[in-house]
Amino acid sequence: MTLAARWAAIGVSLLLAACAAVAPPGEAPSGETLSGRLAVNVAATPESGARSLNAAFELQGDARVGRLNLSTPLGSMLAQARWSPGQVVLKTPQGERRFDDLDGLTREVLGESLPLAALFDWLRGRPWPGAPSVATKPPAAAGFEQLGWTVDLVRFDQAAVSATRASAPAVTVRARLEQP
Repeated sequence: MTLAARWAAIGVSLLLAACAAVAPPGEAPSGETLSGRLAVNVAATPESGARSLNAAFELQGDARVGRLNLSTPLGSMLAQARWSPGQVVLKTPQGERRFDDLDGLTREVLGESLPLAALFDWLRGRPWPGAPSVATKPPAAAGFEQLGWTVDLVRFDQAAVSATRASAPAVTVRARLEQP
């Protein structure tokens, strides 16, 4: 997998939910569409260098059935994912790949799993109901901690959300949503 395709897959995997798959032809994602800009930064480790991805995104559906498009600032497709219960399909300019679930995708791309189901709620400025969370306390920024991540909502009124995991390798995900 090329470096661009690998990072496109990272971006896809960071916004999708675990245990997802390709929707049957009659089942389309429903619900609100979120779109904007996404930045993912993974700190260097002794085994690998630092990595980053910046892309425009469009996310529709939910953790059960949905789709995600990632593109360059000029509008060229980096990756497209579709999912529903059971399998994930990732399409890049290099071709199409299928995964049993998003954990499989993130493990192959990042070498570890990420809390993907939670990101749907995090982008909406709220904790994921599937795990305990704790509100951050001053002097920390407004937000919450969940699943080993700190979700910063200090700029949520400006449609910006960031999530940071301090454990190695440190990962930061930043999203700026387009406002309607």
